Amino acid sequence: MSTGQVATTTLWRPTGPAELELVRELGWRAWPPRLPQQPIFYPVLNEDYAVRIARDWNVKHDGAGYVTRFEVDTEFLARYPVQQAGGETILELWVPAEELAEFNAHIVGTIEVVHEFR
Repeated sequence: MSTGQVATTTLWRPTGPAELELVRELGWRAWPPRLPQQPIFYPVLNEDYAVRIARDWNVKHDGAGYVTRFEVDTEFLARYPVQQAGGETILELWVPAEELAEFNAHIVGTIEVVHEFR
């Protein structure tokens, strides 16, 4: 029996202040289009990995780093194989830039900031 609820997967995204401001402008419901030098949008599958990127990379390059958390329709995510970008816990999804609008349409709820580093 269906309850009408969509099964979701929790994803995290380390981000800098400029991208976070664009997310805010989009009502915390979507990620902004990629820049020409950003062919892939890559959310990550665990919070610890997102924290490391936000703290160790975004702070150094942008002066601040944030970790966001959001839910995406699990069935939709099945089209993106998990990519291991390093060690066992360095797991990402690689969403081609041209598919980001469709990806955004499958976000359930809002994008929330769960950590901030300066």
